[in-house]
Amino acid sequence: MTHAPAPARLDVEGLDQHYGSAQVLRGIGLAVEPGACLAVLGRNGAGKTTLLRCLTGLIPASRGQIALDGTDLTRLSPDRRARAGLAYVPQGREIFPDLTVAENLRVAARAHGLDRTDAIDEAAVLFPALRSLWHRPGGKLSGGQQQQLAIARALATRPRAILLDEPTEGIQPSIVAAIETVIAGLKGRITVLLVEQYLDFALRVADAVVVLSRGSVVERGDAGSLNLESLTRHIVV
Repeated sequence: MTHAPAPARLDVEGLDQHYGSAQVLRGIGLAVEPGACLAVLGRNGAGKTTLLRCLTGLIPASRGQIALDGTDLTRLSPDRRARAGLAYVPQGREIFPDLTVAENLRVAARAHGLDRTDAIDEAAVLFPALRSLWHRPGGKLSGGQQQQLAIARALATRPRAILLDEPTEGIQPSIVAAIETVIAGLKGRITVLLVEQYLDFALRVADAVVVLSRGSVVERGDAGSLNLESLTRHIVV
């Protein structure tokens, strides 16, 4: 991507989160090197989505620190975190259903002061199928097409780090392959934090892995060195 900002290091230290009296996250610590991909794995209910929502500021952390290249984001609003270079693709995609593919991308770019077409073109070129759907409303796309649009929309903001929440969920194999290719191509240019339940996919794209269980980190290491049997035990229901 031309003119793209440098990838940022993402650091999380001692992160706790509570829903009322229930503690959901317990002392989460992780670091993602600039341009690397870290996969966060775990069963449903392990705290993966809560972690991403804390990182984006959609829910408050009870304790701990979140930093992007040393800048403390912990108390910033979601929009200020986005302007600092943190993009988020939520589970369920949440594209604008009444806006066309092109309008979804333009809204994201303009919200970050990127009125030129460069940012939109750079994001769209990663998913060539979107060009043939340019004037179709987002709500008329298939689930896989919406997922591609959601990732492209986040990339249209030219982030320094991107958070992806289960991008392969309910997606047909051909689009999973396209998403894998895009994530592999982003490495080195954008820092990626990937929440995923599809273990093989995560291990193919990630440089490192963190496993959550009941809101705590129970295992971590390089993607190629972790014991597959142990990982499967923490993930399979």
